Amino acid sequence: MKPTLFYQHRRVLVIGLAKSGAAAARLLVELGAEVVANDQKPLAENAEAKQLEELGVRVVCGGHPLELLDEPFDLVVKNPGIPYTNPLVKKALEKGLPVVTEVELAYHISEALFIGITGSNGKTTTTTLIYEMLKADGQDPLLAGNIGLVACEVAKEAKPGQWLVTELSSFQLAGIDQFRPTIAVLLNIFDAHLDYHGTREAYAAAKANIFRNQTEQDYAVVNADDQTVMDIAASIRSQKVLFSATKPLGEGAYVDNGAVCWNGEPIIKTADIVLPGQHNVENILAAVAAAKLAGASNEAIVQVLTTFAGVKHRLQYVAEVDGRRFYNDSKATNILATQKALSAFAGEPVILLAGGLDRGNEFDELLPYLRQVKAAVLFGQTAEKIGRIAREAGIETIEYVDNVEKAVPVAFRLSEPGDVILLSPACASWDQYKTFEERGDIFIDAVHKLK
Repeated sequence: MKPTLFYQHRRVLVIGLAKSGAAAARLLVELGAEVVANDQKPLAENAEAKQLEELGVRVVCGGHPLELLDEPFDLVVKNPGIPYTNPLVKKALEKGLPVVTEVELAYHISEALFIGITGSNGKTTTTTLIYEMLKADGQDPLLAGNIGLVACEVAKEAKPGQWLVTELSSFQLAGIDQFRPTIAVLLNIFDAHLDYHGTREAYAAAKANIFRNQTEQDYAVVNADDQTVMDIAASIRSQKVLFSATKPLGEGAYVDNGAVCWNGEPIIKTADIVLPGQHNVENILAAVAAAKLAGASNEAIVQVLTTFAGVKHRLQYVAEVDGRRFYNDSKATNILATQKALSAFAGEPVILLAGGLDRGNEFDELLPYLRQVKAAVLFGQTAEKIGRIAREAGIETIEYVDNVEKAVPVAFRLSEPGDVILLSPACASWDQYKTFEERGDIFIDAVHKLK
């Protein structure tokens, strides 16, 4: 861990515990800060808060009392999931206090250089690909961030000469100050998390923060096929490296004559790549660009692309049962992700399982993609909304169920050998499940019960 006196003797309020908030509080204590931890969950039900109390941290649980900020603080560290509309966060900002997320702490203590990856879709797959490519190259990369590994905990173990490959959400990036990745990847921008950010512009601005502190010595890997991404890239200082799934570029990463190319050199034929789906081509190209900038060899990249079949909950092949192939795409928490999942099975008969949290949007953008769907099994708050557009798409068989577990046997009953049964909800999971991972695991268990 890189020594830093930045937090020593400073009074820090940590708002929201769970995994990342508790990790931030523990690190701040280690760095010599005076920490007060605050969480909505009552102390009796709050294991993280009890553990912090044992370290001597003062904890305030059961709500976010505004009077906390009557005390003097130098800094607020906010759990990424807590919105800026939270009254305590708003009051901190009104008082002029810096409000950051734990990725900022990770940057201050890391002896490794950062590769940061963000975008509306494909972050986890791209992050994992980069990590695997560097590992196959004989390097010793670290994996962290929104992928499920708290960045500041991983950064404590980082050593000089390593890369810290970090998936970054808009929630995390909205709360940075000095964080600066040596290589920053922006995959795409799609309307997402507008309930949190308020507007598409605010959401895009949070994503753009990944480039904010970069200099001319750093690299920005950007999607030449996404106009919003290119608009953001127009004003950044770092060296732009483009990738495109639709046109040869000559420089950067692109597809030409059926091969993935880097700066004019073919690396691998697209037919030899095992990761399914046209939508993954963008993820692969972005990963190739970042890996090459980080020094990976073509041989390492080929090794990964001929063996890596995907990340759990991201168009994950689960099993074949009586001739039906089941795929778990629980990470499809927005419309674009489900569009891409359906595109991956173009020309094949699909039974679609979809539905979840209602964020107020409609699903008309799914219409052209639903025309290949032979039956839909719908659940959650958005079931009726998706059902409306499914009927408009000409799907004759639509059934409504209580949850994902009940959807699986219904989908099996509606299917026949040769069909794809696809969980791709197009919605967040929070109306019924704590996480998309929980939703996906329930789907997997239900599939295995059919055997």
